[in-house]
Formats: sequence, structure tokens, C-alpha cells
Amino acid sequence: MKILNRYIFKQVFIGFLLVCFSLLTMLWLTQSLRFVEMVTRQGLPVYLFAEMTSLLMPRVFNVLSPIAVFVSVLFVYNRLITDRELVAMQSAGISPWQDAKGAMCLGMLLAVFNIYVMNWGIPQAEAHFRDLEWQVKNHLTHLMFREGEFTDLKNGVTVFIDKHEDDGSISGIFVSDESKPNIKVTLTAEKGRMIKTDAGPRILFINGVRQEINTETFKFNTLAFSRYSAEFNNTASYQKKDATVREKNVFELLDSASDTSLDKQEMRKNIVEGHRRIIEPWYNLVFALLACVGLLVGLFNRRGQFRIITIEVLCMIAISGGDLALTNLAGRSLYMLPLLYANCLVPLGICIYLLCFYNPFYFNRHYGKRTAHYEN
Repeated sequence: MKILNRYIFKQVFIGFLLVCFSLLTMLWLTQSLRFVEMVTRQGLPVYLFAEMTSLLMPRVFNVLSPIAVFVSVLFVYNRLITDRELVAMQSAGISPWQDAKGAMCLGMLLAVFNIYVMNWGIPQAEAHFRDLEWQVKNHLTHLMFREGEFTDLKNGVTVFIDKHEDDGSISGIFVSDESKPNIKVTLTAEKGRMIKTDAGPRILFINGVRQEINTETFKFNTLAFSRYSAEFNNTASYQKKDATVREKNVFELLDSASDTSLDKQEMRKNIVEGHRRIIEPWYNLVFALLACVGLLVGLFNRRGQFRIITIEVLCMIAISGGDLALTNLAGRSLYMLPLLYANCLVPLGICIYLLCFYNPFYFNRHYGKRTAHYEN
């Protein structure tokens, strides 16, 4: 790599890190808000909070990476024009393609890295996140019960614990169970202990009373016991769900047609996701070239490049919007998949063509344009 290319690559790379880190930080804060309550009110350990929120970052990075590289390339090349550095380079005979190599190298590097992130990083992170989420909801449920507070579970169960003992037991237990229709169950006990079983966590009650009432027949039953064991979540909640789309690798997604457990809509969704994992990483290269192509081959204006920058931003928005729209259409009909590829490859081909073959000085000399490249 020439000194000029290394200089531009360094500037663009530093800008990319700053923009990407800023966006990741803001989105990390927004994503972590839904876990804050689990820490402050339900007693989720801080290390689990940090681990679960960090596992969301590969997915966020994949979305932000093309935008961050577009912004950084646009900023750096516009600054080079403002400082007249690019003007000096072009006057020395350096072509737009050579000037764009720094941005192209960054786009290629991020494209290759995002291929790894989308096809290996995100599936592993999603699988690990679901495992942690399952453990928090099941095996770590005892951490969510705080002393002297009523804890409402999602399945109509309310648990109150008076105190956590030093030996791991709990005292002063009250459980109200309304998970079954027309039946209300109340359990009180002096002491108890959390027990982990294959079916999920259970509470072992010691020296208590179980009361049950049918709201339709008003039949009332009561039972005094010295030991009683009961689960406080639905058994179905302890069964892990099948792997989601994000957890599957690209080969499983593309071969979804042979999976008989999927309906037609889910099959199309999986196939489209598989193709997107091939296409999406290359938007880093597309947006990197798009950001610099207008500034390198467009009209130069001493008053600033506001018009060119606006056009490039609108083109970037149009390409991103086209990708989202075509993804939805391809989910309904797989015949739209070629358009999904065209939305990425056509802008890439146009950018490469303009950088390689469009020479504004050659155009001026042969067609007599007095100020085709430079405007007052």
C-alpha cells in the first residue's frame, strides 16, 4: 500500500472507530434499559447484566457498520477537499480510483469481518444469550425474590419471602397461585428452601398450610403439612424453544426447504435471511465507495460540497430503504431474491465504473466543458 493510501486509510479508520463506538454506546444504553429493572428490583447479578447486554452488540454492530463507514469516509474526503489535499493529488496525476483505495480497503476489511460476524458471531451470541435468559428465568429465579417484597410472576403466581437465611433457606413464605382458571391456591409456611429439578425450580415448604378454593363451586379445601413441595412456574416454561433464525448458520438457512417442521412462511423467511447474510456485509464496501465517488468525480465548488453530500446521503438512504423493502417482498415471494442482490451489486458496479473510467479532465478536454469539474 502506498504512503498516500495508508494516510487516507488511517484517517478513515480512526473516523470509523469514533463514529461506530459512539453509535454503539448510545444503542447499548437503549438496549440495556429493559434489563435495568431486573438488576434494581429483581436482584439480577451485575455480571449477568453486563454479559447479556454485551451479547446484543454483534447484532447492533452489523447494522451500524455500513452507516459508520459511510459517515467516516464522507467526513474524511470532504476534509481532504476543504484542505485542498485532494486537489493537489489530482493535479499530480493521481486518478480517482487511486484516491479511493483507502476507503475501498476499509470497506473490504469490514465486509470480510461482517461475514464472520453475521455467520458465526451473531448465531453464537444469540444462542448464548438465550441460554442465559433461560437460566435467569428458571435456575436463577430465587435471585429475583427480595426480602419483604411481593414478586409477581408472569403466570399469575405471587410470592412473598420474609427473610433469606444464612444457610440458604428462606423463612416466612407466602404464595398466591391463580395460574389455573377458577381455582385459587394459597400457600403459607414457616420455612422453605429452593430446589432445582429437571422440571424446573421448586419450593420445599416446611410447616405450613395449603388452601384451595374453586370460584365456581365455592368448594374450599385446606391442608396442614409438615413438608410440601410445589413448583411456582409452568412446566412448559422450562422447555427451551427451538433455535431461532438468528441462531442458525447460513447453510441451515439456505437449506430450509428440506426442513419439514417449518411452514411456507417460515421457510421463506429463513431462506431470505440466509441470502441476506451473503449480501449484507458487502454494503460496507458499497457505502464506502458511494461516500467518496461523488467527492472524487463530482463537481468541485469552492463554497463547499453541500449539494454533492446531500445527493450521496439520499442515495445511501435509498439503497438502505430498498434493502428493507426488498427483504419484505422476498419474504412473500422468493422470486424477488435477484432484486435483493441487484440492490447491492448495481450501486457497487456504478461506483467502480465512475472511479475507474470517468475522468473529468478528459471529459473537459474532449467536449470543451470549461468548468465541468471546478465551479466558482
